[in-house]
Parts: sequence; C-alpha cells; structure tokens
Amino acid sequence: METFNWEKFQIYTARFFTILFHPLFMPAYGLIIIFTAPTLFYFLPPPVKKILLLVVVINNIMVPVALIPFFRYRNIISSWKMDNRSDRVIPLLSVSILYFITSFIVARFGIPLLIKAYIHSVSILSLAILIINFRYKISIHSAGAGALTGLVISLGIVMGENLILYLIPVLLVSGLIMTSRLKLNVHNPGQVYSGFLAGFAVITSIILLFQ
Repeated sequence: METFNWEKFQIYTARFFTILFHPLFMPAYGLIIIFTAPTLFYFLPPPVKKILLLVVVINNIMVPVALIPFFRYRNIISSWKMDNRSDRVIPLLSVSILYFITSFIVARFGIPLLIKAYIHSVSILSLAILIINFRYKISIHSAGAGALTGLVISLGIVMGENLILYLIPVLLVSGLIMTSRLKLNVHNPGQVYSGFLAGFAVITSIILLFQ
C-alpha cells in the first residue's frame, strides 16, 4: 500500500490554487464581488451585470488564453508556465493592451463611476506590472490577490458598508495564493510581497481617487 506523500499533496494543492486564482481570472472575480456585495451595486439590472462580465471574460480571459498557443508556437515564450521574466514581456504587453481596450469600452457605458474606476485601475495595474517586469520579477498572482483585497476595502469605504464577510475570505485566498507561489519555488518572498502591495496600492488609490 502506497503511503501518503504530504510533499506531493502540497505541490498539487499549490498548483490547483495557482490555476484557480490565475491573474487573468481576478478582474472577473472582482466584478462578481462588486455585483454580489451588499451595496447599491447589487441592484444593478442583471443584463448590465451580464454585459460587463461578458466583456471582461471575452476580452481579458478568452482572448489572452487563445494567444498563448500562438506565442508558444512562434517561440515568443519558452514554456507554457512563463516563469522567466523575458517570457512575460509580450504576453503582459498584449494583456495590457486588451485591458485598455476594455477600459475604453466600459468608459462609454452608463454605469456607476466606481465600476469604471475599478476597470481603469486594473488596466493601470497591468501596465505597471509590465514596466516593473523589465527590472524585477514581481509576482503577478500576488498582485491579483492584492488587487482583490484593495477592491473589497475600497468598496466598503466608498459605499460605507461593513464588508468583513467578503474581506476575510479574500485575505484567506490571498494567503493561499502567495503561499502557493512560494511553495512552487516560482518566486521569493520579496517578489510575492511586493506583488501584493503593488496590486493593493494601485487598485485602492485609483478607486478612492475617482470618488
């Protein structure tokens, strides 16, 4: 009978959380938080919520994922994981362009300013990560975790609501994401913590500045 391998279990778990909370998914998760949290945004018409989610899912998840095989085929990236800093440049650039296209589309919608500010802040964060990446391998997963944390805190401040039931799970997820990146030896602690702080600072400052 094969004994339970705790180390292997930890690695598989870390990979699972890395995929489940991939940076490409985080903006969509953020919209879901905005739409389900006990604030006035909960009462937005369902068609508006669906259109916004659809724009983000298509433009910022499906299109980037569809580009990855092309990048690999053209040897723009050396591996599917894109762990090397040089592998990230073109994918990050394409993602940044797509986010700014989404910002341009959303800016023309008649929706609350906070939602527009959130989309704009994600676009700016993606550009900031691209620039940082030229000199430093910041953790993009951790930046996504920091962005979600910043969103929940900013949403609570702007709307004057106690969102502790959202903040606690987001903090737990952030801890799991950062621990997973360290466990997989993809980043060192400095890269993980700086990623979280960058995501938190950009999202929070821009959302609060727009109000």
